[in-house]
Amino acid sequence: MARTLVIIGHPHRGSFTHALAERYVAGARSAGVRSAGAAPEVRVIDLAEREFALVPGGRDMLRAPGGETGHLEPAVRGFVDDVAWAEHLVFLFPQWWGTYPAVLKAFLDRVMLSGTAFAYGRGHVSTRLLGGRTARIVMTMDSPLAWNRFVYRNAAETSLAQATLAYCGIRTIGISRFTPVRFSTEERRVGWLAAAQRLGERDASRLPRIRRRRATRTGAPAAARGPAQRIAR
Repeated sequence: MARTLVIIGHPHRGSFTHALAERYVAGARSAGVRSAGAAPEVRVIDLAEREFALVPGGRDMLRAPGGETGHLEPAVRGFVDDVAWAEHLVFLFPQWWGTYPAVLKAFLDRVMLSGTAFAYGRGHVSTRLLGGRTARIVMTMDSPLAWNRFVYRNAAETSLAQATLAYCGIRTIGISRFTPVRFSTEERRVGWLAAAQRLGERDASRLPRIRRRRATRTGAPAAARGPAQRIAR
C-alpha cells in the first residue's frame, strides 16, 4: 500500500467526519494486510487534536528556502515532514460556508510552503515539488448536490484539488460528497461509513498496482516518476 496520510479537517472531536476517517483507515489497513500480509503505513493528522498557530507569525513562516524548515515551530515542521513522507493524502472535512473550516485552511497555509510543496516560476506556473503523489477528498455537507454544483460551483473541492493540490503536483483521484448530514437517518449514516471503508480498501489495493504499472511502462522507479495518473472515481 502507498504510504497514506489522512488529514481530518474538523475542529471538533467526535464528529461524523472523524467517524468517516476511522472507517477509511480501517478499510485501508485491512486491505493492505490481505494484499501484502503486513499492516500498511498510515498516519493520521487530526486537526481537532493538534495545536498550531493558525496565523503565521511572519512572512518567513510561509516559506522554506531550499526545503529548510528549521525556523518553523515543531508542530508545523512535523506536518511538513508528514506530507513529504506520504505517497497518498486523504482530506476529510465538512463543508462550511461553501468551502472548509478555518483549521483546514490554516493547515494548508502553514504546510504547503514555497520550498517544500512548490517553487515559484514565471507567471502562474510553479515547479511542483510534490509530484507523484495522489489525493482523495471526502466531504460532508448539508447542501444538495445540485446547489453545491451550480450555486457554490463546487468551491470547496475545486479550490482544494486545483488551486492547492494540483499546484503542488498532487493529483486528486476521487471526490466523495456525503449529503445531507444534518437530517440524515441512522441507516444512511451507516451506509456512508461503509462507503468510506470501501474507499480505504480500494485505495489500498489499487494504488500500488497502478504505481507498478507506471514504473514498468516508464522504466523508472516509482519514486522518480512524475505525477500519478488519474484514477476513475
